[in-house]
Amino acid sequence: MLQLPRAPRPIHLRLMVCTPPTPRALRLAFQQTPPPNALAECSRVLKKSGQMKLLHREKEPASVFEGNRKNVLLSGKMQGGLGSVGTLSHAYVQHPPLRCDIPDIRGIFYDDANKFLIAPTADRILYWKITPSTPAGPPNSDPINDGPVLSVRYSLDQKAIGIQRSNHEVEFRNRETGETCNKKWRVDSETLLGFFWTDCPTYDVIFVKTSGLDLLAYEPQSNALRLVDSKKFNVSWYLYTHESRLIVLASGMQCTLFTGYQWGCQIAKVEMTVSKSEANSKPVLAADDVHIVTVYGRIYCLQLDRVSMTLNMYRFYRDAVVHQGTLPTYSSRIAVSAVDNIIMVHQIDAKVVILYDIFMDSYAPISAPLPLLVRRLPSNNRQATQSSDNQSSAYGGTLYGEGWNFLNPDLVCDVENGLLWKLHLDLEAIAASTSDAPSVLEFLQRRKSDLSMVKTLSLAIVRTVILERRPITMVAKAMDVVLDSYSRLMKMGSDLPGVRRTSEQNLQSGVQPVVNPDSSSGDGNRPVQSNSGVEHGIANHTANVDRTLLNTSSDSDDITNASGGANQEMSGLQASDVAERKPLVVGKDSRPLASGTSMQHGTHVANVAVSPSEMFESVFVLVEDEMMGDPAYLVSIIMEFLRSVSKAGLKAPPNLYVMTTTLLAHSNRYPEIMLFVSNKILEPSKELAMQLMELGRQNSPTRKLGVDMLRERGLHQDYVSALLQDGYYLEALRYARKYKVITVPPALFLEEAVATNSAKNLAAVLSFFTEFVPTFKTTSDYARYRHILSEMI
Repeated sequence: MLQLPRAPRPIHLRLMVCTPPTPRALRLAFQQTPPPNALAECSRVLKKSGQMKLLHREKEPASVFEGNRKNVLLSGKMQGGLGSVGTLSHAYVQHPPLRCDIPDIRGIFYDDANKFLIAPTADRILYWKITPSTPAGPPNSDPINDGPVLSVRYSLDQKAIGIQRSNHEVEFRNRETGETCNKKWRVDSETLLGFFWTDCPTYDVIFVKTSGLDLLAYEPQSNALRLVDSKKFNVSWYLYTHESRLIVLASGMQCTLFTGYQWGCQIAKVEMTVSKSEANSKPVLAADDVHIVTVYGRIYCLQLDRVSMTLNMYRFYRDAVVHQGTLPTYSSRIAVSAVDNIIMVHQIDAKVVILYDIFMDSYAPISAPLPLLVRRLPSNNRQATQSSDNQSSAYGGTLYGEGWNFLNPDLVCDVENGLLWKLHLDLEAIAASTSDAPSVLEFLQRRKSDLSMVKTLSLAIVRTVILERRPITMVAKAMDVVLDSYSRLMKMGSDLPGVRRTSEQNLQSGVQPVVNPDSSSGDGNRPVQSNSGVEHGIANHTANVDRTLLNTSSDSDDITNASGGANQEMSGLQASDVAERKPLVVGKDSRPLASGTSMQHGTHVANVAVSPSEMFESVFVLVEDEMMGDPAYLVSIIMEFLRSVSKAGLKAPPNLYVMTTTLLAHSNRYPEIMLFVSNKILEPSKELAMQLMELGRQNSPTRKLGVDMLRERGLHQDYVSALLQDGYYLEALRYARKYKVITVPPALFLEEAVATNSAKNLAAVLSFFTEFVPTFKTTSDYARYRHILSEMI
């Protein structure tokens, strides 16, 4: 479960209150039928007030994929959104939904602890297990006694069913034996508001009554309940989510006094603020105006103030509830969802949704308000888009209709039509709506809902900013974001290739220590074995590179500080966040439905993290041909990439060094090749040595660098072959004898000796192989070259 941290002491609250720029005319328009230009008006007001993040385009947008940007932006058209042609959306519900429109059902309930969608009939309970890939098959069922059903919840071990029959009675049924027991309360004393199962070690079920809480243990052997504890106080209504294990109890004349409980322990009290429409009015806060969301492991309570048209955000700690900020609303009715750690605020009257990413404590929306679309599966070959008039007929209901019930955290149940939808983020559309590559990359690295799309978009963005020849500082920041994310995830226990470990780590069990991602605050908290040659070599010798050729006006130190500043800003936030709260404890049953928090770290790394090798294959290899007209720019980008790799403690692929030398040689910059090799900016490898030898056909000193690199790397056979190619067969012979190189055929040495037309040299080579290789005399080469020697004498 998510264990609440203690509030920081002292509290340095960073309030980012957004004054809602909602003119009275706009409010009235949204409270009634939304005007045709509601979307444009809402977006205009947000932009005017400066509340919307700059994730929209001000000028010609930068493409995310190569090709026509318009095709990328029209994601609804490309992927089958059921909106008008060209409709943009950053969120959608997937079609087809789960259908539960079975005749004679007595309501639809959702058990968020077990992820069950439940539809009781007169004598049975039908239920569907909601999974990331929601099945469309028939439901499971359990027999029950006839009677009214107000709510249904299965126990966490799914061995018992709790059925609320009235405001004073709950029936418990053992699924194995079929035995039942009833828990009743006196009608004239108290009213049962609801109940739910919990995974607390001391009790199993909690009853919420108007007089307080009853905590009971369920004993399946005897099918009985035993009272463990009781909390007495007045309760008007309550909210609970299994994901947070948090109960919010409302009390008081206006229901504004909130008491929080987690695992039956009181954590904090807070009095909500409700604006008055008139001086003497006392508005009562309803349960529909309060929402519990869990994002990034933090528990928030969002409270709608209908008079001021604002959404107040509170964060729960173990000993305090802290007001974090205020979000504007543009509708008298809203709903709140949490999808992949993104808060969705649905403006129901305006039929638009606004997205918030509060990871950086910013309460500005990440995009303009856009409608929610119904999107078909990609495999569906039916018409991709339909007019907005046909949205209702597409599934027999209305978007944001009266029957829509938003379920925690990311489901929508259309009760009138018996449909269950799942909310999704359109990461492609969000990425296409910004030209700030580092920001959108940071956003993508925090997403876990569509792992393959995250990786595809990340690589495409880096590739695009290079092709568009963006400033080197921006490209460097973008690569820092991707590689830092890979390095951070690698330190969470995964064993992917490409991580360079320290000697202390190698002495241990060989597994990287698990590190909370919130606690990894920069390079200082993680063991990194950096490539000192790359770090210092680039810094010392970049000044010697012609800055005009590199097509940049900023020096290397500026790039380092710029990219480092971005990382320090994020790591500083994470460090302060860790300082104010204890690490969260997540139990096996605290996983939100398909929101990504239930995934294993290794799975996330394998699917999302972009390794240096993947950067090379999917970015540099693909842009090399198009950048050959300006190789200096690509070389400077590679230098920044090597800096990022070294800073993250990773290892660059050897073929990247080969590409660098090829690009430098293409511009006849051989002195820089020698500079980079001698200062270990280009790490020695067999691939690089072979490339240097190949380039040596136009520049002999470069070939010597390659030959020397073979010797330094201990590649004896390749070094001997290189000496033979250069005609140094006697030196190659001495080297082969010293290091016992027996894999090079003797015929190669003998041919070089014959080419010199020297009987003395040929005799020396024959004598060497006769002594060094015992079986040489039995070979045909011995007889042949013995005959040649006799003719030469």
